[in-house]
Amino acid sequence: MSDPVSVSILDREYLVACPPDEREGLRAAASLLDSRLRDLRNAARNATPERIAVLAALNLAHELLQLRSKSGSSNHLVDAELAALRIRLDAALGSLHNTRAP
Repeated sequence: MSDPVSVSILDREYLVACPPDEREGLRAAASLLDSRLRDLRNAARNATPERIAVLAALNLAHELLQLRSKSGSSNHLVDAELAALRIRLDAALGSLHNTRAP
C-alpha cells in the first residue's frame, strides 16, 4: 500500500505516493534533487524554474548513463527503480510547470 510522503524541493512541499519500504529512498532522491536544483539556481540566477529542472534532470541522466556504461550491466531492479524515479521527476517537473504564472 502506498501512502503519501511529504518531500521538500526548493522550499516547496510535495506529497508523493510511496510504499513504506521505499520512503527512505524517496527522501534521499528528493534531497539529491533539491541539492542539484539549488546549485543550478545559484549558478544561473536568471534561469526559469523549468530550465533549472530540465538541466538538473539532464545532469542526473548523464551521471546515470555514465554509471551504466561503467558497470556494463542492465540490472532489472535498477531499471525498475530508475523508471520510478523518472515518474517522480516527471511529476516534479509538471508541478513546477503548473505553478508558473501564465
